[in-house]
Amino acid sequence: MTRLNNLATAHRAHALTEPACHRVMFERAVPGFRPSAEALGAAESAFDASVAAVQACVDPGVLGPGDAHEISKVLWAAAHGAMSPEIAGHFPPEKAARRFDTLMAAVGRAFLAGERGRGRAS
Repeated sequence: MTRLNNLATAHRAHALTEPACHRVMFERAVPGFRPSAEALGAAESAFDASVAAVQACVDPGVLGPGDAHEISKVLWAAAHGAMSPEIAGHFPPEKAARRFDTLMAAVGRAFLAGERGRGRAS
């Protein structure tokens, strides 16, 4: 779980450090721009780190059974849902990190094994 949390934190830190790059990569900030197949392949390869971290939590039963790729996509969507308003200046810096952490913890709890985990991506 620490590795998974560290990946989310690093992704947010990069987005805040390089907001223009983040917008081009994830928000289609340049009308008509379509990444090359090579660029999309590199992005998917980078996403594999998240899938591996989720799988490392599913295998020992920390996270309930589920498709690690789909769980990663849900976590990725949640992260971007918190980062986009922050990057756009809608979240004050003194509150943004706490909001990000709160959202990621809430979504993560949905996938915990046992009674606390209710959501499943499959």
